[in-house]
Amino acid sequence: MESRRLTMSNPSGVFSIVAHEALDHIAADADNDEALSHENRMQRSRRRVKRDFNALPEKVLLAIFSYLPHIELLRCARVCRLWRALSQNSKLWKTVFLRPEYHGLHVKNPDVFLSLIGHRFSSSLQFIELPMELITADILHELANKCLNLKYLTLDFSTAMQLHDFNDLNAFPCNLKMLCICLSEVIFLEGFMRRIYSFLSSLEILQVIGTIEKSNEAEEEIYETINISKIKAQTPNLRVINLYGVFFVDDNHIEIIAAGCIHLGCLALNFCTRVKGTSFKNLLLRCKKLQSLLLQNTGIEDSAMLTADWESSIINELDISSTDLSESCLLNLFSRMPNLSYLAVPSCDGFTDQVLGLLIDQGKLFNLRAIDISNTVNLNYESLLSLLALHGRQLRGLSYAGNSKITEQFWINAIKNLKNIRILVIGTSHGWFKKINTRIHIDQILEACAQECQKLERLEIQWDQETLRWNENSSKFIDHIRIRCTKLISLVLADGEYYELVRSNFERADRQRVVRTTTSDQTSIVSLLNYYNDLRFN
Repeated sequence: MESRRLTMSNPSGVFSIVAHEALDHIAADADNDEALSHENRMQRSRRRVKRDFNALPEKVLLAIFSYLPHIELLRCARVCRLWRALSQNSKLWKTVFLRPEYHGLHVKNPDVFLSLIGHRFSSSLQFIELPMELITADILHELANKCLNLKYLTLDFSTAMQLHDFNDLNAFPCNLKMLCICLSEVIFLEGFMRRIYSFLSSLEILQVIGTIEKSNEAEEEIYETINISKIKAQTPNLRVINLYGVFFVDDNHIEIIAAGCIHLGCLALNFCTRVKGTSFKNLLLRCKKLQSLLLQNTGIEDSAMLTADWESSIINELDISSTDLSESCLLNLFSRMPNLSYLAVPSCDGFTDQVLGLLIDQGKLFNLRAIDISNTVNLNYESLLSLLALHGRQLRGLSYAGNSKITEQFWINAIKNLKNIRILVIGTSHGWFKKINTRIHIDQILEACAQECQKLERLEIQWDQETLRWNENSSKFIDHIRIRCTKLISLVLADGEYYELVRSNFERADRQRVVRTTTSDQTSIVSLLNYYNDLRFN
């Protein structure tokens, strides 16, 4: 009755009420339809994404999969048939690491690995590392027959207590560019090497990695577990030789190398402690292309180094880290050497202000791009400031750690000259023989790096948390170096509260692997060597 009366008395009002109710229902229905259509669109979109990824061309899918490490490819193979086929494509297996202790895959069964060589690697394989258990005659035969483009081969005998039987070995990869042999402490390799000498004529890079960390210098008898002289006789095209920590190598071996390596451009003898330098005279006389000479922790002596004809050499990269050369020897040596582009003299007491002054005055550092002078106790920081004022802008790498007198003011002034620096190591590590007495304002150093060193890629700050000084505003300066130094891929700090602060800052910005600790990481300028990629192992 009320509705009738309302209708009769005020028809326009009834129409208005009904219209509003109708509009409300229409709006509600529209909202529901929109919600349903939105949900449908999302479902269709998700289905389309799933469908579209697998519908991409195989070339594109392979390019995407190529960014995955091999352990992830093995997981992807379990997803579907398409992904299994993609993950097993030989183009994704050009470089294979099979030493689990160095983050490689682990293949327990040699027979399984034999089947993989043919259908997984085949002619695409270019680089492979083999552990002791996979170095067998059958596997080497298969690599020689199926992997014709194999250029880089690492044979790791370091864990060997007994070799496999190689009497039937009559084939070996014959187009190798690089061969790396990791020696065993107790196994003699001459029987194995006799079977492969004739296949090594194509070698350009030879690496023999010794067992210096396991040796005892007090031992009276030295055993040659591999005959480097015979290897050299079969490899006339060597341009890079790296003998790392091979305890039995001495100057007689270097004489033999010098006799036939006319193409030699780099000789690395790091941790070959029996090398004195008496062979360098003939080495420089015969190897006219030698540019890089690395002698870290060798036994080189003044008298032997002085007899070499450094004037006629073209050596521009020199590493004499942790050697006992005197100041007078270095003055004579550097006065006769050509210009240097790379110089490493850390823990070398003979490197003094006078030696650095001679290098600067004679223009020997005009082309310098990297220098390591850490822990040089007889070098004052005033000399380094003079060097940076003249040559700082051309430097790509600088390592100057271990001086307890250095404060943040020194680095604020020095960093202004390092516009193009990519690798920088500063500070004084915990436990250094001279404990630093002052506190370092780390915020000012970070701000200087953010302002001046925007090409910075690696930075190591060795001061411990007892030495560093920071406050609640430090996050602002950490933000600055993170935002402005966009190429920064490694920031190494000592363990402690400040390390945790910096790490959390970078992790919030989704840069998980940038901040590292000195207990597990160490920064070096060696990556700036011209032959760095050829010298890498492990």
